[in-house]
Amino acid sequence: MKKNIAILGSTGSIGTQALKVVSAHPDLFEVEVLTAQSNYELLISQAIEFSPNAVVIGNNEHYSKVAEALKLLPVKVYAGEEAISQIVEMDTIDLVLIALVGYAGLNPTLSAIESGKHVALANKESLVIAGELVMTAARRKNVMVIPVDSEHSAIFQCLAGEDPRAVEKIYLTASGGPFRGMKRHHLAKVTREDALNHPNWKMGHKITVDSASMMNKGLEVIEARWLFNLDPSRIEVIIHPQSVIHSIVQFIDGSMKAQMGLPDMRLPILYAMAFPQRIQSEFPRFNFLQYPMLTFEPPDIEIFRNLELAYVALSRGGNSPCALNAANEASVSAFLGNRISFLQMSEVNEHCMETVSFIKKPSYTDLAETHLETISVAEAQIFQLSHK
Repeated sequence: MKKNIAILGSTGSIGTQALKVVSAHPDLFEVEVLTAQSNYELLISQAIEFSPNAVVIGNNEHYSKVAEALKLLPVKVYAGEEAISQIVEMDTIDLVLIALVGYAGLNPTLSAIESGKHVALANKESLVIAGELVMTAARRKNVMVIPVDSEHSAIFQCLAGEDPRAVEKIYLTASGGPFRGMKRHHLAKVTREDALNHPNWKMGHKITVDSASMMNKGLEVIEARWLFNLDPSRIEVIIHPQSVIHSIVQFIDGSMKAQMGLPDMRLPILYAMAFPQRIQSEFPRFNFLQYPMLTFEPPDIEIFRNLELAYVALSRGGNSPCALNAANEASVSAFLGNRISFLQMSEVNEHCMETVSFIKKPSYTDLAETHLETISVAEAQIFQLSHK
């Protein structure tokens, strides 16, 4: 039987690649819902090609354009961010792929889980912000949260059939991004275009900048803590420039499992969408002879301060990871807008963590208020830095 898939964020990097997976396996997957925030033109094109049951455009201003373009098709059209969270309640949906970026993914993720839908999660921020709330809800509703991030997909695959109590440590690998090995005086001069030039992966702008600053890996550490119920001391980051080994699990007997493959996001997307089946694909195959050497090195947390900030936030707990995530969303946006420098992003992030009110056991409402407070604090700091 086909799986009916809802793809939230279908016009982004993960969403468009997920639709390529659907196109390659029309006998296995059916597109039930597509959503986008503002890219209405691509959403219209996708709806015409895949004929979903419904589409949602998050920005209300574009509703009439989408509705007019699709009026002759049997596609329901909705608008507004609230509609994105509500649409996942449709009974016909089997799996919700959360490919939204940032804080915007949290409410739809919780809505999908509360509706009893299995979730393929590409929005790490949901677990960074509210990992305990999300995973508690998933256990209560007996819902699977299947990771789409390549590193967490690798850990998920390595743990298949294993007793979680036998895990001693996990290693999240990182390419090191475009600035691996650079010193601070070099990083002070890098540009937006430099940061977006990732050596191995093709991703959206926000996650590419996060990769360059190592914040992406920091957020993944927090995500892993909740996905796999691990103490932070058992989660280690190692730099692996070739991006062939996607992550590693070390067990209590000293043995290790690693998941390997070419750096292609379609692989973890396909795995998450097809789970628990593993299905045939026509994707390029890894050739060991093309990679005669695989190398590893420790991350430089003094230069790439964001990684250490993530461990600090995880150690503090409470709403600290939420504050860090919100600060980073604001600082990355400011960097992409050429308002602050590359190194100033971590300055903004650290300032917010020290300034925003700490809540030890935050509710959902507390986290929403923390997000807004942090954005305000971050914008004030960004204004100061940009007017020095």
